[in-house]
Amino acid sequence: MRRRLLGGEGPRGPRRRRWQNLREKRRRGIFLLPSLLTTANLFSGFLAVLLTSNQRYAEAAVAILIAILLDILDGKVARLTNTTTQFGLEFDSLADVVSFCVSPAYLLYAWALSQLGRAAWFAAFLFVICGALRLARFNVYVGLTDRRFFVGLPTPAAAGLAAATVLLFADVEMPRWGLVAISAATYLVAVLMVSTFRYWSFKEVDLGRRHRVGILLLVVLGVLIVASHHQVFLFTLFGLYVLSGPARRLWVRKPEGAVSGDTERNDSR
Repeated sequence: MRRRLLGGEGPRGPRRRRWQNLREKRRRGIFLLPSLLTTANLFSGFLAVLLTSNQRYAEAAVAILIAILLDILDGKVARLTNTTTQFGLEFDSLADVVSFCVSPAYLLYAWALSQLGRAAWFAAFLFVICGALRLARFNVYVGLTDRRFFVGLPTPAAAGLAAATVLLFADVEMPRWGLVAISAATYLVAVLMVSTFRYWSFKEVDLGRRHRVGILLLVVLGVLIVASHHQVFLFTLFGLYVLSGPARRLWVRKPEGAVSGDTERNDSR
């Protein structure tokens, strides 16, 4: 009787072992979910390249924005399911090189920069290399810095600004001064990715906590603005975030401590 109660032998022992094996299989299966989201992120970036090759620039921009959403989700899912792994971190970074470095740079080049010559295509390449360096720096210093901030412009935000710009001006015949402005902005965004400016990570925002009714009204207002003028809203949103890093440096008088690394994505694995 004692051995049966302890589950060592008897009819309950095999049943308990089967249940433990089932739980272990389910836990191993959970690891697939963040990786599948990362794979979908990579597919969206690759799709953006294909759409750009076919001169479907607005659709390519939408694919990049979807990749940003998937990149946020895979980190959140990994954290919530406690499936954070080094493999997931490396896989996520490799996917981001395609989705947030190569895809937006190629989109900007094919849509606008190809009309300006060598200086413009070098801006596209600088976007790629700075984004790759940004991701490599994150892998080196992950977990060693203040989670409240990103050090340097995150690559999803840089890609989002590029995609929002294409969405806003896709149907506009850009004058030469406009193309020059886009080229200069590409240089600026590339440099910001490897800068030491600090950007809010929004990781301290707790959506499960109680909030005032005014917060709900602001969210509803934001949804209505997105639904009615999504191109302008996205361009303004990403543009303000890109400028928030340098603006914060000017606004904050005393630095909050030297930071040698960064915390690249929202909940990277």
